[in-house]
Amino acid sequence: MTSAGIMRPLEQQNSKQHLIKIQKKWQTCFIVELQQYIEQGTIFAEVQETPAITYKAMIPYGVNGTIIKMLPDGEYSVDEPLLIVDTPTGAKEITMSQTWAIRTPRPIKERRLLSVPLITGQRIIDSLFPLARGGVAAIPGGFGTGKTMTQHQLAKWCDADLIIYIGCGERGNEMTEVLEDFAKLIDPRSNQPLLARTVLIANTSDMPVASREASIYTGLAIAEGYRDMGYHCAIMADSTSRWAEALRELSGRLEEIPAEEGYPAYLATRLSAFYGRAGYVENLNGTEGSISIVGAVSPQGADFSEPVTQHTKRFVRCFWALDRRLAYARHFPAIDWMNSYSGYLQELEEWYINQVNPKFLDYRAKIMAILQEENSLNEIVKLIGQDTLADSQKLTLLIARVIRTGFAQQNAYNPEDTYMPLKAQFTRMDEIIKLYDDCKKLLKEGISIEQLENSNIFDILQNS
Repeated sequence: MTSAGIMRPLEQQNSKQHLIKIQKKWQTCFIVELQQYIEQGTIFAEVQETPAITYKAMIPYGVNGTIIKMLPDGEYSVDEPLLIVDTPTGAKEITMSQTWAIRTPRPIKERRLLSVPLITGQRIIDSLFPLARGGVAAIPGGFGTGKTMTQHQLAKWCDADLIIYIGCGERGNEMTEVLEDFAKLIDPRSNQPLLARTVLIANTSDMPVASREASIYTGLAIAEGYRDMGYHCAIMADSTSRWAEALRELSGRLEEIPAEEGYPAYLATRLSAFYGRAGYVENLNGTEGSISIVGAVSPQGADFSEPVTQHTKRFVRCFWALDRRLAYARHFPAIDWMNSYSGYLQELEEWYINQVNPKFLDYRAKIMAILQEENSLNEIVKLIGQDTLADSQKLTLLIARVIRTGFAQQNAYNPEDTYMPLKAQFTRMDEIIKLYDDCKKLLKEGISIEQLENSNIFDILQNS
């Protein structure tokens, strides 16, 4: 959890807790000089906030001028004036912290195209339904389908520099689990505890409704602050449905006219503004940073037609629908490949071709075609049985089973299977496609599908 902190709620500035917090001294190293002209967003000092994160103190928005006084390198609190800048409107004192209105997006210089994937190490996500760095995704699912666990897995393994985990209206024991687990887990990128690059915002279901409604914006403001420092941030919002319920409760107390299912008429606008603050940008100081948002949606009774899910689908380009049957069958992650989609494939095509393999997207298309054909064949099997299928169709069902159990499913507790690099994922796809092609050749040569199934060649990939 961050300590220096970008955002400090105004109402807490005079509290005892806040006074205790700012007494801590941080070793500060300046990277500007006296009489240097600086502009808004300029990084003027660095602080080693955690073993994994270097906090970069920036000139506040709207401040441009010449440094007329500065302190030497040393230990300072977040509220101590470090610089005095001569601006057209007079001298201004600059501290290492900033106060920002959390509902107002922080300014940027330019938005960039989303052309690099956010690597998570989860095969069904990286290979079949990828999320671009700076993109937005939704994880909808009913109770017990694994939304929180999927977000935990993404937070552990995605290649973001900083994770902002927002527990909005969730149970207290789940937030405790995040706090305890992330402190024990070692980040493979830095060999430091995962908590060293995690900001945890805990607004549990027993907290005031206004706090729950503000938690989403607090996480966004913190992410934008670190993005402006040049970091790539990933927000895990768990869950946006609880946030929408808080919004509905506040709207009711304000006696506003309700819309669908009691939600306020501006629900879609608020969701759009939330997801719209994601992106890959060039900051005012010339650095590049990004904010990727993964929002969990908890529709009542797993009804994806309810307002929060439907409005969310309008504003996200990546939709990882969780299926209760897969979850109860201990298939993790329980992402339903028939109802999920990614709208980033076209933008990421060049990256996959250059960085992984030119055949990557072709293999993905073949695997998706096999899964879709399996879905159609299962409808036939339900009606007239599997014995009526041709050997080629039975082969499709066998290969689809290999894909489901040997590729789409991962064991989060197996250190070798919980995370798979992208090139290893391509190798696994290559093995499956070659198995499929070889089996089709054997069928043409007169080998029966029963002989192929009894040879255990399909079990090798399923259990690998």
